[in-house]
Amino acid sequence: MSAREEILGRVRSALAAVEPDPVPVVAPRAAAADDLVDLFAERVADYRATVVHCAPDGVGVAVAAALPAGGRVVVPAGLPEEYVAGLAVHADDDLSAADLDRVDAVVTACRVAIAETGTIVLDHASEQGRRAITLVPDRHVCIVRADQVVADVPDAIAVLDPVRPLTWISGPSATSDIELDRVEGVHGPRVLHVVVVSDTGV
Repeated sequence: MSAREEILGRVRSALAAVEPDPVPVVAPRAAAADDLVDLFAERVADYRATVVHCAPDGVGVAVAAALPAGGRVVVPAGLPEEYVAGLAVHADDDLSAADLDRVDAVVTACRVAIAETGTIVLDHASEQGRRAITLVPDRHVCIVRADQVVADVPDAIAVLDPVRPLTWISGPSATSDIELDRVEGVHGPRVLHVVVVSDTGV
């Protein structure tokens, strides 16, 4: 008998007299949309992201404030113009990795945001751009509309297309070595700035 078979046999023996619970366990959920947005903002801030709130007519101002002065900024071709109106930005025209390495920031929209985990998901549609532009520049400014915030991962999966490329972002890129020294910016942007857009602006 292999070790695997022995372990599984012990598990089966231990569970032999256990009756399954017919009542499913329902996870607690934030009920109101405002609660979801607040929870998302709190959780993504826990990851050391900067979070600002604004009304729809204040997106351009919020984005401008998040960008480095005089920096080179790239945007995906489908990003709504009002998000970057009056700003000196460059549309992504298949910039090379070397070109992107010289870019200071990228501004994108997102597909969905998850309140429970503080995670932003990109499916790289036209307003989000290809994956490279969200991984190479040092700063990512991501615009999240309140109606894009869902409660948890299953809710996000329900609205995502599994055949599209998906990038899941939980704060700035960070890793730790064996001594737990945190290093940011190794696998993606070192700075994540999230602009949460709602009718109330808060």
